[in-house]
Amino acid sequence: MKTQQLGRPDRADEKSMGRKTPPQESSMNRIILADNQVIFRAGAARVLALEEDMRIVAQCEDLPKLWSAIESLRKAVILVASSLRPDVGDLAERARTATSRVILVAENTEQVSDETASLVDGIVCRNVGGLDLVDGVRRVASGQRYMQRANVTAIHSTDSVGTRVRDRLTPKEMQIVALIVQGCKNKEIALQLGTKEQVIKNYLRGIYDKTGVSDRLELALFTIHHRVLAEAAARAGTLIEMKTA
Repeated sequence: MKTQQLGRPDRADEKSMGRKTPPQESSMNRIILADNQVIFRAGAARVLALEEDMRIVAQCEDLPKLWSAIESLRKAVILVASSLRPDVGDLAERARTATSRVILVAENTEQVSDETASLVDGIVCRNVGGLDLVDGVRRVASGQRYMQRANVTAIHSTDSVGTRVRDRLTPKEMQIVALIVQGCKNKEIALQLGTKEQVIKNYLRGIYDKTGVSDRLELALFTIHHRVLAEAAARAGTLIEMKTA
């Protein structure tokens, strides 16, 4: 006769009761995030960590840490930003040796050559949506290729939301947005703009109202995902660098 411990239903019972059994370790998609933009890493990690079949095993802000992660954490999907300036051929070879696969995160306006595309397993733009990012990782993990090619002209012409928000923000607010995207804290922003931390907090409340977001992470991701706004923030950031140089 089949016996069973009290209080511990077997798998058949779990299924009939509607309970989900956790995925086995072998079925987990292990992900290495490599990007020098803290905000993007945090946003991508938050999106991917919500999926039961995905686990963030490393976050790297520079190439030395990435090389170390690839070597020690085998059979992973490597999301690496082109802004880290990796030698893509070297990256692809290291990934093959570790039985891992590579997705290149390209800047929104970046043109990726066919040669580079042929060396990696996937390409996404920095403004990739959460659902598309998850889909891309799953496809690449299963052995498929995933290539997201952005049409710059189309995005510019249809980004009415980004244009509207850009036009509502003052030059000072845009500077603050630029520094938020760079991962700066309120104290650092106040120092760079020559004002007080409380003033920055007051500005942020107004920026949140104008953009419809609730915190600095959402603000940064909103900015990244709207090309018109991202470019305006980049210009504002350049002006800040010129003034502080």
